[in-house]
Amino acid sequence: MSSVETVSALQRRLNASIPQKVIEGVVSARLKNIGRSVRIAGFRPGKVPAKIVEQFYGAQARQEALGDALQRSFAEAAQVNNLRVAGSPQFDIKTKDLQAEQIEYSATFEVYPEVVVGDLSGEKIERLVYELAQEDVDGTIATLRKQRATYEKVDRAAQAGDRLSVDFTGKLNGVVFQGGEAKDYPVDLGAGGMLPEFEAAAVGMKAGETKSFDLTFPEDYRSKEVAGKKVNFSITLNRVEAPKLPEIDAEFAKSVGIEDGDVSKLQDEVRSNLNREVSRRLRARNKDASMEALLRVAGFDVPKVSVDEEVQILMQQTLQDMEARGMKMKGISLPPELFTERAAKRVKLGLMLAYLVQKHDLKAQPDQIKAFIQDYAQSFDQPEEVIRWYATDAGRMQEVEHIVLEENVMNWTMEQAKTVDKQAVFNELMGSE
Repeated sequence: MSSVETVSALQRRLNASIPQKVIEGVVSARLKNIGRSVRIAGFRPGKVPAKIVEQFYGAQARQEALGDALQRSFAEAAQVNNLRVAGSPQFDIKTKDLQAEQIEYSATFEVYPEVVVGDLSGEKIERLVYELAQEDVDGTIATLRKQRATYEKVDRAAQAGDRLSVDFTGKLNGVVFQGGEAKDYPVDLGAGGMLPEFEAAAVGMKAGETKSFDLTFPEDYRSKEVAGKKVNFSITLNRVEAPKLPEIDAEFAKSVGIEDGDVSKLQDEVRSNLNREVSRRLRARNKDASMEALLRVAGFDVPKVSVDEEVQILMQQTLQDMEARGMKMKGISLPPELFTERAAKRVKLGLMLAYLVQKHDLKAQPDQIKAFIQDYAQSFDQPEEVIRWYATDAGRMQEVEHIVLEENVMNWTMEQAKTVDKQAVFNELMGSE
């Protein structure tokens, strides 16, 4: 027999007992198994008397048997009481005499909540829309040309867009600070690699000239030594190079992915790629907006144990990302509280998605999955290879299935809410990641 107490909104306590004969049966089986291979001085393997095996391994076998029995008993009781258990229970053995006929215990645990999705009809969702314009295509081609620019030395004053080579010395209270000195340092004027005041001082200088100026570092500057402080810089301009944009010819066309170098295909190729990218970014932004609307009408709490597990996942992902960026993170721990709010949202959304998919039949359909992969593959040189790459791995197919499933939920949510279209701004949209 078992009973269940409600401790809090999601916390429960199960009270149950395990017959001693169940534990003894498991102990006996474990000791017999150990006896078949155990090596004890003075006995041949497999010939150690049962009493000797019990003397050496009885306590271990009993502890393991009790642990297994607790898990089995809890699982059975949870099923009988229709409990949707979140995480692992915390066991507390009530019986002091572990040889008693009945071993009474309690298990404290959390359960998954009953998902409650409130009324979406009063929620406003701004659905971003955008239709690609010719100026977007032209602007992208111009950017591609700038990215492939070469630089030529010029004998004139430096101006925005130039690449400079400078020597500089920065002093704080008359002393050169750490990182405040360099020789032949490259500076791309207008690229934002240096502080605006530094770049502004270099504009108008010619090769061979030297200039001194004061500069105040931002309060949040990465180096605490100079953050928020005024320093004096002296810069000497060694060389000015002006950008030379490539001609829009066959070589340029090949550099942006047109294999045969046909310039006439350039506009269509750029437009096609932009349309796919714009569509992808619109979907991502609109999905975020719809998920936020779902969170606003979520009328339930989430298990702390699930949030804690998600926090650990986010922490690990962050550490891996930082290491991939070249940061040394070995031995460094991140504060869990930095991830708690985000983790709680992810857990809540996960429960809501599962509920809505089941209730409104929003599962990803095979034709949707196929269309998604085919569209994604078009951005690669060999789309057929990408399609096969997905088709041969169940894990990759599941990832796509989840993406499509989320889009189905997004579309359903927008149908329920007050959804209004809002014209996106191209540069903001393309710079949102």
